[in-house]
Amino acid sequence: MTCVGKENGLLIYHGSNFLKQRLLLSTLSGKSIEIREIRPHSETNPGLQEYETNLLQLLDKLTNGTITRVDRDGCSFMYQPGLLYGGTIQHDCSTERGIGYYLDVLVALGPFCKKPLQVTLTGVTNSKESPSVDHIKASALPALKRFLVVDEGLELRILKRGMMPEGGGEITFRCPVRKSLKAIQCTKQTMVKRIRGTAYCCKVSPAMANRAVEHAKGVMLNFLPDVYINTDQHKGKRSGNSPGYGINLVAETTDGTMFSAEAICKTMEEQQGNPSIPEDLGREAGMKLLDEVFRGGCVDSAFQWLVVLYMALAQKDVCKFLIGPLSQYTIHFLQHLREFFGVTFKLENASGDENDETDDRKDEDELAGSNKVMLTCVGVGYSNFTKRVN
Repeated sequence: MTCVGKENGLLIYHGSNFLKQRLLLSTLSGKSIEIREIRPHSETNPGLQEYETNLLQLLDKLTNGTITRVDRDGCSFMYQPGLLYGGTIQHDCSTERGIGYYLDVLVALGPFCKKPLQVTLTGVTNSKESPSVDHIKASALPALKRFLVVDEGLELRILKRGMMPEGGGEITFRCPVRKSLKAIQCTKQTMVKRIRGTAYCCKVSPAMANRAVEHAKGVMLNFLPDVYINTDQHKGKRSGNSPGYGINLVAETTDGTMFSAEAICKTMEEQQGNPSIPEDLGREAGMKLLDEVFRGGCVDSAFQWLVVLYMALAQKDVCKFLIGPLSQYTIHFLQHLREFFGVTFKLENASGDENDETDDRKDEDELAGSNKVMLTCVGVGYSNFTKRVN
């Protein structure tokens, strides 16, 4: 639901949908928000959930002077953002969501902090509810690198893996600060040149990962000969607190665009009577990756919203970016950007017959797959004013 009005300088929203988007944009814009009617009719879990409260705690650590007031029943709260500070942070993430739920917020906010981020997060590294840390490392960080003038100091390391439901994983994330992001134009879709991947297993037989690799390669080798998937077996303390396994695949194009897909086994509770089979998992990951490549564009569909954010905040110049079909999450993010920053995007259908100055067949090959969207906007020239205080 979009903004329902303003009261005393607060943007008012209803419901728990897109809560993370609103908190993220509120923090960047400095505009206070109030969110009401958060699951008021739920009999089991009304109000804010543990993972949402945990996100508010992380934002409090990331900023200076943030004020959050939550009603006694937890069904509404007010968020008044402070200044982005950054620095060294340690945070235990709720196991109701993967670390990725929190990490993509840090990827979005990191360049605008006063001090370079050095964050250690613990919890679930790979889950179905959130982008995995492998997915973020493969797709989100390359997208950020396009907008950073210099990407030195950008790093994501997986120290321990942690599967659902108990977690026990640990990652470190480092992000440099920048005064501003550059306006870029990515208007050409290029061909996939290679496929890489990682099959991981924690507290289960290594054969599970090997079987998943074999069947994922069986799908991928029909598409491209350059396929390499390594296995990542964790033992002891580095394997977290719960058994599980999964596979992450990454397709890299000639211009450095990364498409990623992942398949994760069911938890022990979910497997009762219907266990996960490694062969099915490998094939599932392979088909998901082919679907991502078919959607195409210059960014993975899971991180369209991140590119949209960077475009809106870039220097006051024209940004153009080719993406695949808009996801519902991205559509709502565009609406929220207009409410918080007053930025509107021009959306054009990008089809193979638009550029007829060269060979038609070549154009069709460049934009093969599903219909693409060309996003155009003029950045607001968002400046990291806290950096100048150093």
